[in-house]
Amino acid sequence: MMNDKIVVADTIAWLERAVIGLNLCPFAKSVHVKGQVHYAVSQATTPEALLLDLMNELKGLVASDAKARDTTLLIAPLCLQDFMDYNDFLDLADRALVDLELDGVLQIASLHPHYQFADTQPDDVTNYTNRSPYPTLHLLREDSIDRAVDAFPNPESIFETNMHTLKTLGVAGWQALQVGPSAPPDGKPDMASFAHDPAKN
Repeated sequence: MMNDKIVVADTIAWLERAVIGLNLCPFAKSVHVKGQVHYAVSQATTPEALLLDLMNELKGLVASDAKARDTTLLIAPLCLQDFMDYNDFLDLADRALVDLELDGVLQIASLHPHYQFADTQPDDVTNYTNRSPYPTLHLLREDSIDRAVDAFPNPESIFETNMHTLKTLGVAGWQALQVGPSAPPDGKPDMASFAHDPAKN
């Protein structure tokens, strides 16, 4: 069992240092400073158990006032460590949206410690734009996305800007941010996680 506080603290550090610090998502800072990000830690060890937690969080988000909870990060430190397994799970996640009749209301973005875009090598630094400390599902409101995009000039440029940012930063620069997991599943600190094989961070 993982310590929820450690998992959330690691995720917030990643959000502040990488996502906001590098401006990988121009929309993240606003909801973060307003306290509108809900952090949910799933102790699930199987995809089936995680799917149940996901469905609960989807229902919880849509039932909440957006001013209090605009978005949710569902973090699964004990499940889907293999990126391909995680990628397969995304089909189940999207199906859950349809089953709950929330398709078009909410959407799910993918984040993973070993995230890899199609046609890239595992150690390609551009993959780090979607690399979170733990397997994570980002639950977003469609209307919030629409408002953010409407207010942002040239939203289609974000991807290319992020690729340039990561290439300029490099793997060593990313590791210097210290945005990896600070504790493995046994709950003991793992300082080595901050400086290891770039394909695994």
